Amino acid sequence: MKVKAKILYLPNYDKSWGPMKYAYNTDTGFDIRACNTDDIILKSYERCLIPTGFKIAIEPGYALQIRPRSGNAIKLGLSFANAIGTIDNEYRGEICVIAINLGTEPITIQKGMRIAQGVIEPVIQCEFEEVNNENDLSTTQRSDKGFGSSGTN
Repeated sequence: MKVKAKILYLPNYDKSWGPMKYAYNTDTGFDIRACNTDDIILKSYERCLIPTGFKIAIEPGYALQIRPRSGNAIKLGLSFANAIGTIDNEYRGEICVIAINLGTEPITIQKGMRIAQGVIEPVIQCEFEEVNNENDLSTTQRSDKGFGSSGTN
């Protein structure tokens, strides 16, 4: 399935990287690069906003999810403070990443570094119905059992 998206490369995007694309035909996500002017030194547990150098318009009914790259997570401890960034289809500003260093050593974010992956997903909205009490919610076997309720192994 293909979804149409219009992309605008900003002046800080280096066109030598080529157009936004998927590395393999079967990939779920496409690489997103850092487009910072100067190197960013991200200390342990420090957060920063990293520009990506593009704006995007996705067709209605879809959103862009910005996710960490697994290689950066395991090798550097680089992740996102909001875990997954959600870009609504009507947002038209520059896409930025809220990076966090979960490692013990500083991370240098250089311009052109592949820092994230973008995934286009369908949006399903909920129609909320207010109820008056807990008895109006459906009964389930799990009920209100939460963290660790399914066992420790």
